[in-house]
Formats: sequence, structure tokens, C-alpha cells
Amino acid sequence: MANDSRSERERLKEEYKAHYRKMREIKERASRVKRTQSIASALKNMDKTEMLNSFDDFLYSVKHKLASVEARLDLAMDSLVDEGEKNISEQEMDEEMRKSKAKDTLRQVKLEMGLLYNEIEEQANNIKVNKTIGRNSSALSDRPDNKLEDE
Repeated sequence: MANDSRSERERLKEEYKAHYRKMREIKERASRVKRTQSIASALKNMDKTEMLNSFDDFLYSVKHKLASVEARLDLAMDSLVDEGEKNISEQEMDEEMRKSKAKDTLRQVKLEMGLLYNEIEEQANNIKVNKTIGRNSSALSDRPDNKLEDE
């Protein structure tokens, strides 16, 4: 009988736990629904004209600042161009740009060639090859006329 009452108590305990879990879940859903309803009503009751007016004011101020900055930039660019025209013609500026670009390219090529030359040197040192072009001291001694002094 003690086992029956104990098992009955455990069964009831599990039922209560399940019931309380369901209740807690329903309460959480109700609070979420209440929150979304309050947000929806707040958005519905919001004064849209005031918000649009403040947005328009903000947009106007941004456009005004942008126009002001662009005008100052144009003025500065014009003054730079005027100074440039006085000192250096456009052709000379292009020439200078080409020269600087050429120098940069040449420096880059030299850097790459230096790296390439080092790789070639390493490969040549690793390979034992007889020269086929040019003068080699052993090739001159093998010549029949042996004109080492004339050359």
C-alpha cells in the first residue's frame, strides 16, 4: 500500500509539473502578445507628420552641408588648377606624371629582376654545364693554330 501511495504521489507530481510548465508557457505567450499589441498601438498612435517633418529637416540640413562642402571643394580645386596653370602647363604635368610612373615601374621591374636574377644564379650554381658560347680557356688550348697571343 505504501508503494501505491508513493507511485500515485510521483504520478501526481509529474502531472503538476507538466501543468505548471504549460501554464508558464501560456503566460509567456500572453506577455509577448501583450507587448506586440502595445508596440502596434504605439506605432498606430504615433504622429507621422511630426516624424516626417523632423526627417525632412534632417535631410535638408544634410543636403545643405553637402552642398557647402562641395562648393568649398570646387573652389579649392579651381584655385589649385589656376596655380598649376601659372606654374606648369598641363603637358608638363602629364610629362611629370609619366616620368614618375615610369620610375615606379622601373623600380618595380628592377626589384622583380633582382629576385629573378638571384633565382637564375642559384639554378646556374646548382647545374654543372660547359660553356658553348664565348671563350673558354680549355677551348682555346684545344685549337690547332693555338693563336692565344693574337687574340
